[in-house]
Amino acid sequence: MQNNRRSEKPRQDGPVWLYGRHAVLAALKNARRDLKRLVLTENAAAWLAEQHKVPGSAESLKPHQIDKLLHPGAVHQGIAGLFSDLPRARLKEACSARTGRPVVVLDQVTDPQNIGAILRVAAGFSAQAVIVQDRRTPPLAGALAKAAAGTLETMPVVRAVNISRSLEALKDMGFEVAGLAGEGAVPLPEFGTSRPLALVMGAEGKGLREGVRGHCDSLVSIPLAEEVESLNVATAAAVALYAVTNQVAGTPGASSPERNLA
Repeated sequence: MQNNRRSEKPRQDGPVWLYGRHAVLAALKNARRDLKRLVLTENAAAWLAEQHKVPGSAESLKPHQIDKLLHPGAVHQGIAGLFSDLPRARLKEACSARTGRPVVVLDQVTDPQNIGAILRVAAGFSAQAVIVQDRRTPPLAGALAKAAAGTLETMPVVRAVNISRSLEALKDMGFEVAGLAGEGAVPLPEFGTSRPLALVMGAEGKGLREGVRGHCDSLVSIPLAEEVESLNVATAAAVALYAVTNQVAGTPGASSPERNLA
């Protein structure tokens, strides 16, 4: 009898085009990626040879020939690769309250440049994962991967079907869930927690959806000058992660990776 249950093995999509020097180099170094095709200019080939072994299957093309393989306007820096997609990360495997490190949750953030920049910021502040809404998120490739500057290969991205359920799962695991909102009752400099943090960020303009807000333990705001209405979501992520990372490291009694692992 055929088993109709969904496979427990993480689903793998693709293949996908990655372009830009940092994105392609990081993918070439990632054992979880299978290279299908690599195209590059002579200048890019010379650069890659200094950084990594150039695959024998690499094709030498002119910049305009690479342009035709990618979406219009792609800034490829003379190099692009067709790779297998990354295996899907699972929330309970990618996130653990024991580490004390933050998790970033994106509620319907759809701009690939912003998502890529947030991945880079999350990696810079040692977040353990970024959770996105599966059907609202662009492919983890192209402009998104280029903006991530190689961190897509190291930062787990959990593609969740339902953000609210993911927040409840994080709470059950021991995380405090804080939503970033302009009208948040708690100013970021005053926010403190003794638990690992899941930081939830909404799309620019719309912000957090009402249903998602209801699953947050608190709403936190970034104080801004009166003449500035809001920050770009990636900039806000950088400010918030810097603040909460320093709060965790510097507040007496606050959780830290070292304490939680002891």
